[in-house]
Amino acid sequence: MAPVPPGIHLLVSFNREQWYRGLTFMLTFLLYTSFHLSRKPISIVKSELHKNCSTASELAAASGAVASGGGQEASFPSPHTETQCSWKPFDKSNYKQLLGAMDYSFLCAYAIGMYLSGIIGERLPIRLYLTVGMLSSGLFTCLFGLGYVYNIHSLGFYIFVQVANGLVQTTGWPSVVTCIGNWFGKGRRGLIMGLWNSHTSVGNILGSLIAGYWVSSNWGLSFIVPGLIIAAMGVVCFLFLIEPGSAELQLICGLPVPASVLLQNYDTELLLPRDAVCVPAQPVVVVKSESEPSAISFMGALRIPGVVEFSLCLLFAKLVSYTFLFWLPLYITKAAHLDAKKAGDLSTLFDVGGIVGMLLVCGGLVNGPYALITTAVSADLGTHKSLKGNARALSTVTAIIDGTGSVGAALGPLLAGVLSTGGWNQVFYMLMTADFLALLLLLRLVAKELSSSKSHPVSAIE
Repeated sequence: MAPVPPGIHLLVSFNREQWYRGLTFMLTFLLYTSFHLSRKPISIVKSELHKNCSTASELAAASGAVASGGGQEASFPSPHTETQCSWKPFDKSNYKQLLGAMDYSFLCAYAIGMYLSGIIGERLPIRLYLTVGMLSSGLFTCLFGLGYVYNIHSLGFYIFVQVANGLVQTTGWPSVVTCIGNWFGKGRRGLIMGLWNSHTSVGNILGSLIAGYWVSSNWGLSFIVPGLIIAAMGVVCFLFLIEPGSAELQLICGLPVPASVLLQNYDTELLLPRDAVCVPAQPVVVVKSESEPSAISFMGALRIPGVVEFSLCLLFAKLVSYTFLFWLPLYITKAAHLDAKKAGDLSTLFDVGGIVGMLLVCGGLVNGPYALITTAVSADLGTHKSLKGNARALSTVTAIIDGTGSVGAALGPLLAGVLSTGGWNQVFYMLMTADFLALLLLLRLVAKELSSSKSHPVSAIE
């Protein structure tokens, strides 16, 4: 039986069920916003780890040439040296590979850890599991920033921090989806989770602003401040988050009966129905066992209809999305440069504008289904009727789907780097193939859904 968090006693409750729905929505939104906020600094600080000092060197050389006058050579040392401009070990010619290694180490650790996270989270109290994960993530995020404070120049140190942070960050997604998915019905999950999923963008924006504020003066604070924020949110999580289970029914109805007992006989839209009827506390005859439902196994989660198809579909969708995320700025820069050589600035403006317009459409078509699969679809599959009201299985299902997608997130940029050496056309052929495979994986489910809706029209549930 899940205990009521100590901080919840401080809240004044009126219409407790609706109040808690709103609280869960806002709290999980802020919790996962802090996860993305702590991931963003690395992309901002990269420009500081290896600066481009060629402009400063050229200006110094030009000044020396002017000062020499009359052909007499004068030598002035550059005010910027390679060591001063860049942070070892990212000050060498292979800095791109080293910075890429940090990205891949985080993404690979996140993908591998996600498969384990859902299984572990299903067997532990979600509130405590999420709290420990957020505190640990805050620790490792701050540790990266302390590399600046203590003048650490070991690549192994930064790789270790990225791997460790990637592993502990996997505690976030399965936990928050489980919490919110069990409080909103299937009919509203698309809208509710569509709004809720904006935490990704909010976290990225806030992370960029916070990291950018200190990046030039003290890039260590670009990590330390977000690390402290996610750790503080971990404390908020411990005080106020109520995980799915019997404590919610006690809070709402005052019943000391486990939720699994009340719900396992019904194929309901909600694990905690919106219009739940609170009956007086009287002797209740319970037919089934009052023990909590057992945790679902990894293979058991894979056997839920649709889990494999949606997991592989998300793999290809994330492959496309993350390839754009990592390589799009470079592609636009190269395209604009080539067009400028061929036809001038006006032609470049139209060509780049057309590219950006098509990419906006492509991004909407890819990221829309991507967002729905990671939220509403995962919640629907995690509350499938075959689970018989086992709310905790949602954590494992969500982790499998998002973990498989994270494999694609790691593979996409890596393949793009290899294929781009032979021309950008090969990269786009890869992306088109990935989109086509994602479509194929959903065709069977779409056909099944259409046939099911025709043969079994939706009727009112008594």
